[in-house]
Amino acid sequence: MYETHTAVVGTVITNPVKRPTNSGEELLSFRMASNTRRQDRSTGEWTDGGTLYLTVTCWRRLVAGVGASLMKGDPVIACGQLRTNEYTTKDGVDRADLEMRASAVGPDLARCRARLDRAPKASQSVEPDADPGAGESERDPGDLAGAGLDPALRAS
Repeated sequence: MYETHTAVVGTVITNPVKRPTNSGEELLSFRMASNTRRQDRSTGEWTDGGTLYLTVTCWRRLVAGVGASLMKGDPVIACGQLRTNEYTTKDGVDRADLEMRASAVGPDLARCRARLDRAPKASQSVEPDADPGAGESERDPGDLAGAGLDPALRAS
């Protein structure tokens, strides 16, 4: 196979959609766009470059995390294997789509803020009478609330 591992920085342009496969596994996919902007040093004006569109497909553990965290308009970084998906439309037109089988997906923290919803480690057990926060480092309780991007903190 000719899969290329890469990271793409861009914006989610469709809401993630979860669907089952014929084998019973779930997958989640969304479209993203990555475009460039460059500043012309002589004029100081910004100019738009080309836009790369691709479909990002998430499997296994990524399905739940991406589904709970990202939506259309969010700044994102996706890492994975790129491949070209060639197909023929109902009208008989040959097309090709760039697809990424993601190994990691997350918010682009250069363009937004995120709050993490950390699951407790399996090795840590809490006794019934023990303080649930015992053993935790000192942090703002708000840091642990919510999953994914905080709507109040989303990039515009």
